[in-house]
Amino acid sequence: MYNICMVSDFFFPNMGGVEEHIYNLSQCLLEKGHKVVVMTHSYGDRVGIRYMTRGLKVYYLPIKVFYNQCVLPTMISNVALIRYILIREQVEVIHGHSAFSALAHEAMLIGNILGLKTVFTDHSLFGFADASALITNKLLQISLAACNHCICVSHTGKENTVLRGKVESDRVSVIPNAVDTYAFTPNPSQRAQCQITVVVVSRLVYRKGVDLTAQLIADICHKFKQIHFLIAGDGPKRWLLEEVRERKGLQDRVVLLGALEHSQVRNVLVKGDIFLNTSLTEAYCMAIVEAVSCGLKVVSTKVGGIPEVLPEDLIILTEPTVPALMEGLEQAIEELNRDKFVCPYECNKRVEHCYNWFNIASRTEIVYQSVTKEESKTLSYILQRHLSSGVWPYLLVVSLVFLMLKFYEFWIPSHNIDVAINYNSKNRDNKNRERNKE
Repeated sequence: MYNICMVSDFFFPNMGGVEEHIYNLSQCLLEKGHKVVVMTHSYGDRVGIRYMTRGLKVYYLPIKVFYNQCVLPTMISNVALIRYILIREQVEVIHGHSAFSALAHEAMLIGNILGLKTVFTDHSLFGFADASALITNKLLQISLAACNHCICVSHTGKENTVLRGKVESDRVSVIPNAVDTYAFTPNPSQRAQCQITVVVVSRLVYRKGVDLTAQLIADICHKFKQIHFLIAGDGPKRWLLEEVRERKGLQDRVVLLGALEHSQVRNVLVKGDIFLNTSLTEAYCMAIVEAVSCGLKVVSTKVGGIPEVLPEDLIILTEPTVPALMEGLEQAIEELNRDKFVCPYECNKRVEHCYNWFNIASRTEIVYQSVTKEESKTLSYILQRHLSSGVWPYLLVVSLVFLMLKFYEFWIPSHNIDVAINYNSKNRDNKNRERNKE
């Protein structure tokens, strides 16, 4: 059994694929008997320690958000706080999530110097051409230089991470996301009988192909009068969908639901016949798996790791263009009219067989087992690994963090920090005592 710390800037109450992944994986690891805590920054008035299902402890650190729910990547500002939590919780493995999370990279650096094992899960794909991608890729290369192991959610994502992070391929594993099929069950009785409902659940940002969705709505609604759209999600591109709806007079056929809690997504999916995904880049799309689990036929762009996710009879793949997506939707409508869709309940069972969280947790356990067998990293080893990234000034950052940790160890020795009580262990001890009394 391991003491694991999940670290990311992205966690509940913020909604997204990374947040759901961390929560569900943590719940399964807790069920298996591991100790798991989550470390993230504060969200509004949610500061301090909170407990979630199965005693999952979440540290909402009092750190200001810098940009897009991420903290300022100083690498040194939160050394004392992170060190205190890692020692208090007796963490053995630090598991960082998302290349965008500055807090994850900072905790992994501190963990490396403290001699802990570090694992990183990359949830996104990046390009190699624009300036932002070049900077992000270099930062990822620096961060992963001394990381014990990396996890990617698709084989396409693995190739992307190996190339942009310059990570040895034998240090990267592929473990996909999963879906709770009990939470995403079909209910065909919720579907409208006299119309075809196309559901879109996505953040309304450029990367999700909202421009394609807007043009597609205008074209498909003009050609098929029985088509209705149900769109859940919010973002800076929402105005584009609202403009198309107003200009084309589709107020009664295009419903914008705005941002939803994840618990409400299933209630939207079961009302649809077809699920539309127009992403321009995607490492692994959780939304299409949830849609299939609810019995919908998926029409999606053929980008990133999406072709790896679902079998051919459950998804129609197209190029990321309006004509191709139009053709894909027409094919789905024709199959629906001819009753060629796979039975919704059969879809749910197939998703349950392929993507379940306990299987994902078991595969992640294997990664933890392998990294815990590795020797602890010395400062010279860490410096040599970072030297290979070519960013020599970063060695000063590593050295400064090392000196700060030495100072804090002198100022507040590890043995003076109270060890936190394991919630699950305490419950198990109480149950054992009750059984013994009986």
